[in-house]
Amino acid sequence: MSADRVHLSIDGVPVEVPAGTLLVDAAKQAGLDIPVFCYHPKLTPVGMCRMCLVEIGRPARDRATGAPAMDEQGLPVIQFGPNLETACTTPVGEGWAVRFISPKALEGRRWILEHLLTSHPLDCPVCDKGGECPLQNLTMAHGPGESRFLFDEKQHLAKRVPLGDLIWLDRERCIQCARCTRFQAEIVDDPVIGLSQRGRRLEIVTYSDPGFDSYFSGNTTDICPVGALTTEDFRFGARPWELNAAASICPHCPVGCNLTLNTRREALSGGDLVVKRVMPRQNESVNEIWICDKGRFAHHYARSPQRLTQPLVREDGELRPASWEQALARAADGLKAAGAKTVGLAGGRLSNEDLFNFRRLVQGLGGQALLASDMAGGDLVQQVGLGTSSNLKELGAGDAILVIASDLHEEAPVWWLRVKQAAERGAALVVAQARATRLDKHANHRLRYPVGQAPATALSLLPPTGKSPRQSGDPQLEAAAAALAEAKNLVVFYGQEGLDYGGTRALAQACARLLQTTGHAGRPNSGLIAVWATGNLQGAWDVGLRPPAGGLPAALAGAGALYIAAADPVGDDPALAEIVRAAATLVVQELFLTETARMADVVLPAQSFVEREGSFTTGERRVQRFYPALPPRGETRPDWQISADLGRQLGNEMASRAASLVFAALAAETPDYQGLDYSRLARVESQWPLIGGPDLYYGGTAYTNSQGLGVKLASAAEHGKIQDIQVEPAEQRPLPDGLVLVPVTRLFDRGITVSHSGLLQSRLAPRQVMLHPQDAGDLGLLELAEVELAWDGRSERIAVRLHPAVPRGSALLARSLGLPLSSPTPVRISRAEGTR
Repeated sequence: MSADRVHLSIDGVPVEVPAGTLLVDAAKQAGLDIPVFCYHPKLTPVGMCRMCLVEIGRPARDRATGAPAMDEQGLPVIQFGPNLETACTTPVGEGWAVRFISPKALEGRRWILEHLLTSHPLDCPVCDKGGECPLQNLTMAHGPGESRFLFDEKQHLAKRVPLGDLIWLDRERCIQCARCTRFQAEIVDDPVIGLSQRGRRLEIVTYSDPGFDSYFSGNTTDICPVGALTTEDFRFGARPWELNAAASICPHCPVGCNLTLNTRREALSGGDLVVKRVMPRQNESVNEIWICDKGRFAHHYARSPQRLTQPLVREDGELRPASWEQALARAADGLKAAGAKTVGLAGGRLSNEDLFNFRRLVQGLGGQALLASDMAGGDLVQQVGLGTSSNLKELGAGDAILVIASDLHEEAPVWWLRVKQAAERGAALVVAQARATRLDKHANHRLRYPVGQAPATALSLLPPTGKSPRQSGDPQLEAAAAALAEAKNLVVFYGQEGLDYGGTRALAQACARLLQTTGHAGRPNSGLIAVWATGNLQGAWDVGLRPPAGGLPAALAGAGALYIAAADPVGDDPALAEIVRAAATLVVQELFLTETARMADVVLPAQSFVEREGSFTTGERRVQRFYPALPPRGETRPDWQISADLGRQLGNEMASRAASLVFAALAAETPDYQGLDYSRLARVESQWPLIGGPDLYYGGTAYTNSQGLGVKLASAAEHGKIQDIQVEPAEQRPLPDGLVLVPVTRLFDRGITVSHSGLLQSRLAPRQVMLHPQDAGDLGLLELAEVELAWDGRSERIAVRLHPAVPRGSALLARSLGLPLSSPTPVRISRAEGTR
């Protein structure tokens, strides 16, 4: 008998589980449901609600010898204690006999439910949770038929309490299980809500200003076992049994969180089908059962009244509605005339199928197909990225993680969450950044470097060559390098903060070289991850698109025709307007009338991710499939079909009848994708813990994954097919004597997929520049002073915020404010005229 396995019986059912397994989990693994409210498989057990009461019989032992006591038949004597015990806080024991449907256990649960219902309102006919409510379901299964308490003695508390601008609390419905407060404190380290008062007046309150200030607040509504917490956009919006469900993938960042889009037809929207809520879909290798609030709430852009719904063609200097035939003909004429002088620019919001057809169209003309990104290294992720069996959830003691030039909390919140949890499990975390970030709190080693010096810092972490010892003179750097080199597994996240394109290329090379020289390249839980600015940039690299190495102005200059899809170069940098305007033909494929689209000769309306199917590739190189949830808006078409329709006009036939056929063509042409198809992407396997469906009370209202876990691509290192990775030194530009303007990422940016979501307006990145208090003092500036930023012959009025985490000599500015800035730039800051 193995010492790490435990054998017991639960209501006569034999169970074998690993030692240390909690009794409630052991029962679940055996297909037996011990009811719970406060317990959640992702949270530390607390035994608060007492709903999981069971009788536990333990083998008796002879007091003289300590040997198991046997009865006359030679069977172990089982002794049951006088009291019921909580199954959620009790690890299993060898030889136990557990009863959870005995009369005594059933009576105990009836008492618990009777007590919970003494102050619970009779809201079931109108409650948002009705139909997926554990309290309702468990009351029907285990509760008393009537109450001994008086209805008039119920507690009456506030029923519409805003915990923040996204989450509402109904205090009467709360059963004080503390799942929400424990999630915020334990899982995401945002203890911004908590318990106040005592006894029957215990209530949830928010401690932050603004209220419930967390990027993960929506998850508390999923794990709440009653309807006490609801989201602003779903409260009283529908009943669960009215909703359809479509599997999807979050398009906003490279994590690729699995989603379920719940839809319903409603009168308020003129009888249209609408997305009523976005819920997490379980994928333990990607997002487990969590999503960030951007992924949960930003989807409203897809139904914005500002969406493009029909083609536009410029006539007499103005964009006017046109038929698809007219628009395609006009666009094809311009592209054909430009021929090899056509330049295509695609953004990372596009699916793999979109990007594949886009590239084939542009290259079929002899033109250049470019990627709208100022970050390099996707080819190195192909070489030394995470292997096929990798899972960040498995990292812990003995492993190491390096995060460099990236603020994961803002750029990829669920990666931040998983890295934090790996550090809590014992993984050595090294954070290298020019400034402080929220990940510093969980790091074992924090490395600071001057703005722009991330590549040099990464190189300094490489093991010494030959037998010479490391002698950097920096004990912190040496300790960090040793932790990385000695780790069993090593994962490296690199970003673009404080770097231009050449800088990110050098950083990616240095990080890849680090993995190779430490012997981690190709290991199952080791590899390189690029923290891309948008969701499918790694997929774009995989299908053959590349950013312009010499910068966007040089790449666009002299183009005979520009074909731009899901990108807004003029909106990002108004200085490009003249270059774009110089092209004889400008064709823009978009969701909204962006600044670039306003200048176009032809505007082609595209479908959003909720209206079509396709695939995305995560930053970890997991290819995942998403499905349509709503019918197309107006006359919109999927991007891959628009490219195919244009190709047909130009005599370039491509797959156009279905996204699956485009993916088949992509897989046939792209080595790493060979053998993949939509059927493989849709395969599922059992996951633990059990979530969704009949297990709603156990794990919350996250959805089981029955539509596909995706396929993790192998790296070249996994097959031993890479050569030595060399590092090209980045151009070291001396920092100016004055301030350097550094673009940083904010989660709630002002891009078109967030700014058009009305629910998130109060969360958008403010139009402010952040300075260190000493730099502001040297300039004579106070908090919220209005200043003039001047750089490269341009200027902008903006407010100042002061923060000690800003590096001296730097001015931090959110990338999404519409200011033309992609890399560190010398800047002059002065008090704006007309201000005091």
